[in-house]
Formats: sequence, structure tokens, C-alpha cells
Amino acid sequence: MPRPFDKLGIMWLTVLVLVCCLGLFAYIQQLRLGLCVTSLRDYASWGIYISNFVFFVAISLVGSLITAVLRLAGAHWCTPITRIAEIIAVSAISFAGLIIIVDMGRPERFYNLFIHGRLQSPIIWDVLVISTYLIISCLLLYLPLLPDLKILIARTKHDPEKRILHKMYCFMGSFWTGSPLQEKLVNRGINILCITIVPVAFSIHTVTSWLFATTYRAGWDSSNFGAYFISGAFLVGSGAVMVATYVFRHIYHLEDYITHVHFDKLGRIVVMLAGLYGYFNVNEYLVPAFKMKKPEEEFLLSLFVGDFSGIFWFAIITGMVIPIIILVTPWGRKPFPAFVAGVMVVVGAWIKRYLIVTPTLLSPFLPMHDVPESFKHYVPSWAEWSIAFGSLAGALLIITIFARLFPIIPIHETIHEAHEKNTEHH
Repeated sequence: MPRPFDKLGIMWLTVLVLVCCLGLFAYIQQLRLGLCVTSLRDYASWGIYISNFVFFVAISLVGSLITAVLRLAGAHWCTPITRIAEIIAVSAISFAGLIIIVDMGRPERFYNLFIHGRLQSPIIWDVLVISTYLIISCLLLYLPLLPDLKILIARTKHDPEKRILHKMYCFMGSFWTGSPLQEKLVNRGINILCITIVPVAFSIHTVTSWLFATTYRAGWDSSNFGAYFISGAFLVGSGAVMVATYVFRHIYHLEDYITHVHFDKLGRIVVMLAGLYGYFNVNEYLVPAFKMKKPEEEFLLSLFVGDFSGIFWFAIITGMVIPIIILVTPWGRKPFPAFVAGVMVVVGAWIKRYLIVTPTLLSPFLPMHDVPESFKHYVPSWAEWSIAFGSLAGALLIITIFARLFPIIPIHETIHEAHEKNTEHH
């Protein structure tokens, strides 16, 4: 049931709104003055905007992993956390699209992508798969919510203080009666969406990786990029769900529904995905380092021992190695240690996306000559940081408001599965 914010909730909401407003102010300045308010230059033409874009796309894949893959596999233990995964996916993919518009120097020309788009361009592929994935993710969030809307309509019907909420719930789900035919149609629709979203999810991150891999640059010129991106996306998505699950369990006191079993199973999934992502990292860096071709040399040295070595090894150790060490033990898969490991995975993943973008751009095939010193380095400006944090706060704001308006655990599905278990026992 929706409930008002307590003092801590109001403080959290206020912080998110203020950060979003700061990001909006910075973007207005960027629109007024141009990209000169950023540190983007001829060489580092992509910065934390594109890093954020790749990060959001990566986290959004958790909707297909938790909701689709595990649902199709018959893993009913994941039912209490499916809605958490779905709202993370919707909020992340929404801001992935917005951050691309932010990155454009002339956003008013965005419509040209659709009017003059060329199907042989990976950018058009990205626009198509992101739009498709957003639609499917919204449907996967909405359809399982219909039976719960009926409960919300009944609970708010006679409460004058919740009249606006009642009207909203009626608008969204007053047609739902819960008849066997409706349930059959919705279940069939959910199954179709679960089957559809899996190839779309693989496509969205494969196509995103192709935006880099089809560009002939040291560090991006790799046939490993598709699998490398997908494995990393599933890892950060699982880590984000583990963090969000712990937070909602703690704040809403959902210990009876989200138990140690969920963290144990999520921890095992993260260990498997971290190992898989580590394997693709070895392929991505060790093989080129063994051959050490001249064009790759400057890029690899900047990561291993150069300017980016500190954050590179921090991302590897924090985002993969330590979480595996924590979660491989039964103690580490308890709620709080799992939460800590999830935070480390998410932080390491964001840094990793930054390292995918920036070091390559600062390692061109032709040496930099006769250019200002600022062109040889990239340090995001206050405007970029403000917009980047504003987009992250915006995604968290969507999740926060949704959790206050709708049940974060699927009520109907949870009751239905509990009834089935009791029937089986008897």
C-alpha cells in the first residue's frame, strides 16, 4: 500500500530532487553556451555522458535476467524480487535514452535520426533496440501489476485523502476483473514478452558494443566486445538488484518475503557472472598485451601502469575479485555482506564503463602534435559531473516514487505461489 514519506524518506527525496535540479541547471547552461562548458575536445569527444549511457544500458539488462530468464527457467524463488528488477530496468533504459540526447550538441536535430537514418549505421540499430527494449520492459512491469491494481483500487476507494491515487489506479487498471480469461491472456502475454525480451536484451548490448567495435581504434577493435559487454551487463545488473533488494527489505521490513535464500541465490549468480566477466576481461586485455602491437601499446600501458592504472586495477579488484571472495562463502551471501558486495560491483562497473570510453580516445593512432595541453587529458567539468549525477539521481527518483505508489513485491503472484505450495504439501 502507498504510504507517506517519513523524515528519512523526505530527506532522501529532497536530495534526489536537488541533484536532479543541479543537473538540469547544468544542462540548460550547456544548451545556452554549447559544449564548451564541458571538457569534451577533439580527441576526448565522448566522456562520462557515454560512460553513463553504457552503464544505464548495462543495468537495464537485469530486467531480462531476473524477470525473463529465471521466470522461463521456472525459478519461482525470484518472484518477490521481479518487480524490483523490472523498475530498475525501466528507469535505467529511460535515462540511457535521455543521456544520449544530452551528449548531442544540437538536440533539436534529434529528429534527423529518424528522417535521414541509414539502416547500415550502428547508431540506428541502437535507437531501434533501445526503443523496443523500453516498450517491452514497460509491458513486463505493467502486466504483472494489473492484479495488484485491483487490490489498490479497493483499498483507496473509501479514503478521501487518497482520492487522486484512487483515480490513478482506476485509470491504470479498472478494467481488470480477475476473470479466468483475463488471467489466461495476461499470463500468455507475459510469457511471450519473456521470450521476446531475451534476444532483444542480447541485441541491445551487442549493438551498443558495436558502436565501439566498428570504430577502428586501439582498445575498441575487438571481436570479443559483444560477449564482453553482455557478461558485464548481467553482472552489474545482478549487483544492482542485490543492493536494491537489501534496501527495500530493510526499509519496508520485508524479511518474511525477501529472505536469506534470495541473497544466497543472488550471491551465487553474481559469483558465476563475475567469473564469466573476468574470463572475457582476460580475453580482452591479455591477448592484445601478449602480442603488444604498436597501436595497442600506448592504450594498454596507460591502463596497466600509466595514467589510468589506479582506477583500472581498482575497478578490477573492487568490481570482480573482492565480490567473488565475499560471496563465495556462505557467510558472505547473508544480506549485509551481499549488499556490500553488490555496491562494490556497481561502483566497479561504472568505473569500468568510463575506462572503456576515455583511454581509447586519448590513445589515437596518430600522435598528438601541435594541440593544446588540455586536449591530451580529460577531466570532466562541473557541468558534466552535475548532469551525470543528475541522471543517476533521476533513475533513483523514478524507483523511489514507484516504490511509494505501488507494491514493490508482486502481491498476487506471491499469494498465488504460496497457495500452490500449500496445496502441494497437503
